[in-house]
Amino acid sequence: MAAADDLLQPPGCGEYPPLERSASYYNPLHTFELAKGDQKHYQQQYADIYFLRLAMLKPAVKEAAETAWGDFEIGGEAVHQVERVLDVRQGELCWVMGTIYMDMPLKPNILDDISKDHWISAPPPREKYRSAAGEDQTMLEDESGRLRLVGTMLQTIMLVTGCIVAVMGTENANGEFEVIDLKIADLPRQPQRWERDDSAALLSKGSNGKGKSGVAKSRGSGGKIAIVSGLGIRGDEANSLTLDLLMEFLLGEACGTAEQQDSCAISRLIIAGNSLSEASPLPSANEISGKKSSKKYGYDASAYNPAPTAHLDSFLATLLPSIPVTLIPGDSDPANVSLPQQPIHPAMLPHSRAYSAMPGATESGWLDSTTNPWEGDVDGWRLMGNGGQPLDDVFKYVEGNERLEMMENFLRWRCVAPTAPDTLWCYPFQDTDPFVLKECPHVFFVGNQPKYEKTVIEGPTGQSVLLLAIPVFRDTGEIVLLDTNTLEVEVLRFDVFDDNEEQILI
Repeated sequence: MAAADDLLQPPGCGEYPPLERSASYYNPLHTFELAKGDQKHYQQQYADIYFLRLAMLKPAVKEAAETAWGDFEIGGEAVHQVERVLDVRQGELCWVMGTIYMDMPLKPNILDDISKDHWISAPPPREKYRSAAGEDQTMLEDESGRLRLVGTMLQTIMLVTGCIVAVMGTENANGEFEVIDLKIADLPRQPQRWERDDSAALLSKGSNGKGKSGVAKSRGSGGKIAIVSGLGIRGDEANSLTLDLLMEFLLGEACGTAEQQDSCAISRLIIAGNSLSEASPLPSANEISGKKSSKKYGYDASAYNPAPTAHLDSFLATLLPSIPVTLIPGDSDPANVSLPQQPIHPAMLPHSRAYSAMPGATESGWLDSTTNPWEGDVDGWRLMGNGGQPLDDVFKYVEGNERLEMMENFLRWRCVAPTAPDTLWCYPFQDTDPFVLKECPHVFFVGNQPKYEKTVIEGPTGQSVLLLAIPVFRDTGEIVLLDTNTLEVEVLRFDVFDDNEEQILI
């Protein structure tokens, strides 16, 4: 907080140097962008995604299994690989690869819903899919069929639908595969800092003569990245006080000189989903048929409230002249529901879109409305994040509440949305699965989580990843600052006291 002496003093005659914001070197990837127009359709089958995922991850899983079990023996019998799950024979020590499928009676079943009624109201969401009666089953699936997995080994590891694994064991008299050990792909290769930017500079060396050394000299020192999620803008006055505090801090208009210097060190703001409050529920069939609209043109004010979107537009338009913003959509934002969510349309933000890049531009503007999930390079570090839907869905599959462990398993499974499309809506990809990790990020963040958490995980070949669970700003008033020089993390909390005294808690 600023001291009272810094605020209550007569005007001085000294000159104050202008504050300049740290530059942000931003190079986003477009991994999760979908085709537009006639190139995007939904006639294909969703099952192809799992076969694509299995084909893409099989080489990495096979390498891990062969390294671990190459000379493994039990009672003089050496383990051998079986190509398909239906080729497993009773009593033979073997290992096989496939996709995990969790058969859980409490999971939502779209076929059951369709068979009952097209217009039934949605059941309330379950906190967990796990059955207290022990009815859940773990299956291993490939293109040939399914094999039920059993054994105490399964109680010690986290598995959800969509994981690609290799299991070693033997089939028992009941036709079940008793698992002795299990291997996953683990973390993929991690690029070096500035690797992608340096490669692009080398490719352009012939055209401008600048090359890698010239680009490296112009970088300077990095700043800090502010990451916030769950703004939950409703458009009313009660929701605007903490947002105003956040905006004033980011603009350097709050507190004293020291805090203003800290604000200038923030080079970019990333909004990780749920910028708007929860949308209104879909009306039922009876409500649709019985309602008659009195307006022929425009929107019906009784069915649509433009205040939240207008408030978000005003919030961004105030920040953008001073700080670049990466806007990731979330579950309650005006974007498509299925993953990967596409960018929020610029027509929703008439004032802020002036800071976006022109259609067809190769470089991003100061407002980069992106996909969910998103990945890109910021100040040379590879960042990846999403609005929280994949983690919230995996949370229902497993026991416990260790969300950082679930985030770690996303990376070790090499899949950032393993339960899509089983219980998480997604686009029916045919040629590739963009949710499969090809390179390991340096920072992996997930928005809209109950509380702030962080940890660092290590990989088998020296990879190091910082995991960040970003809390809901509307509930906690917290934002996360990531130092791009050291990857150290700082949490700032904004609060409004009951006695109407507004104060920033750091």
